[in-house]
Amino acid sequence: MSKHPQSLFGSRLRAARIRAGLAQDRLGVLIGLDEGCSSARISRYETGIHAPPFEIAQSLATILNVPVAYFYCPQETLAEVLIELYGLAEEELQFVLDEIRGIREQQNTSVTPNPSVP
Repeated sequence: MSKHPQSLFGSRLRAARIRAGLAQDRLGVLIGLDEGCSSARISRYETGIHAPPFEIAQSLATILNVPVAYFYCPQETLAEVLIELYGLAEEELQFVLDEIRGIREQQNTSVTPNPSVP
């Protein structure tokens, strides 16, 4: 019986691992853990019993092809946006950033208070 993640990091790690189609033991070996303890260590990260050092989180992110920020992002939609943006070319990221800034600018101008209204 598998335990459910008790931490944000663990939940995100499990989701990314399943998305990548990797077993816990295989993921552990791929990040350099000893084969004998790799499954248990990944399980402890997923259940929140242990939190990995940031360097391990970076290795996990690289193997799972997600940005490390994904593991720590508390907003579900923003976490999914991070995954979608990950791996885009610099020009594509700049285009997305410009679009977001344009949306923000529109929001700011539409909320500008009318000076004639008290």
